Amino acid sequence: MKNSGLLLVISGPAGAGKGTVVSKLVKDENIRLSISATTRAPRGKEENGREYYFYGREQFEKMISENGFIEYAQYLENYYGTPKRPVEEWRKEGKDVILEIEVQGCEKVKNSVPDCISIFIMPPSMEILEKRLRGRGTETEENIQKRMKRAKEELALAKNYDYVVVNDTLEDCVENVKAIITAEKLSSQRLSFDI
Repeated sequence: MKNSGLLLVISGPAGAGKGTVVSKLVKDENIRLSISATTRAPRGKEENGREYYFYGREQFEKMISENGFIEYAQYLENYYGTPKRPVEEWRKEGKDVILEIEVQGCEKVKNSVPDCISIFIMPPSMEILEKRLRGRGTETEENIQKRMKRAKEELALAKNYDYVVVNDTLEDCVENVKAIITAEKLSSQRLSFDI
């Protein structure tokens, strides 16, 4: 019997490098990235359907009312959410699915999908986090200050995750997340024995 794929929830403060970690993980043909929907405007070269589905507020709220999201949250005046249908289909095919979401969303996913695995990507320090945010060149000073304040709140919630991985060296961080995936796949609770 084929086991269903894992549902991996990956969170961390803006600038922690979770997007870069996820982009390395999805090079594995068995791992899919759930594309989130958001009401925020695209940044830089982001394209609808690639980085996010960019919805108007009205369209997003309609999907909420139709129970079309695994989870959704509001962050800095914008909605973010995970469309339900593709995640369910990939897991049935045995693919592992990553949800790269905010900490609010993680709690909702853990409540609705109890077998999910939650991983918090931690920056090595607040100083490095701020340097990374400034290095993007896409944030206003006001947004950097908001994100730093929010990061402190999010770091306090890291203890609620199944795993915490520090992203000091990208390669080590990615290897640590892959080790978590391997260990979870070998867990006796997840295996189906046909003997």
